[in-house]
Amino acid sequence: MDDGLRVTDRWVVPAGELRERFSRSSGPGGQGVNTADSRVELSYDLANSPSVPDWIRSRALARLANRLVDGVLTIAASEHRAQLANREAARARMVALLREAAAPPPPPRRATRPSRGAKERRLAEKKRQSQRKRDRRVDGE
Repeated sequence: MDDGLRVTDRWVVPAGELRERFSRSSGPGGQGVNTADSRVELSYDLANSPSVPDWIRSRALARLANRLVDGVLTIAASEHRAQLANREAARARMVALLREAAAPPPPPRRATRPSRGAKERRLAEKKRQSQRKRDRRVDGE
C-alpha cells in the first residue's frame, strides 16, 4: 500500500515524501473517542520535491498558491472513525488536488460572431415583442 501516490501516468509521489500526523478527532467514537488518534494530516512538500517534473511544479504551485504554506500542501481527514479510512480519504483527496493542479489549461476560446440569419431572427423577435406590447396599451396612458 505504501508505494506512493500515482497522480498521473508520469508523476508518482513516493511514500517517503509524504508526512502523516495523527491526532484525536472530534465527532463520533464512543468510548474510544478520547484514546484513538484517528484524525490524519497528510503533508507533501510540493515546492522542494524531487519527484515533480519542473513543468508540472510551476503550474501546480501557481494553482495551489492559496492552499500552500511554505510550499507544503496539507490535507486533513477526520470524517471516519477509523484511522485507516481517514488515511485513505486524505490520500484520495491529495491525489485529486494534485491531479487537478497538474492538468493542462483549457484551450483558449475562439471568438465567434452571430450569423446574419441569427441577427435577423433576433431583430424580428424584438419587433414582434414590441408590437405585442404596443397592442396591449390602453390609449391615454
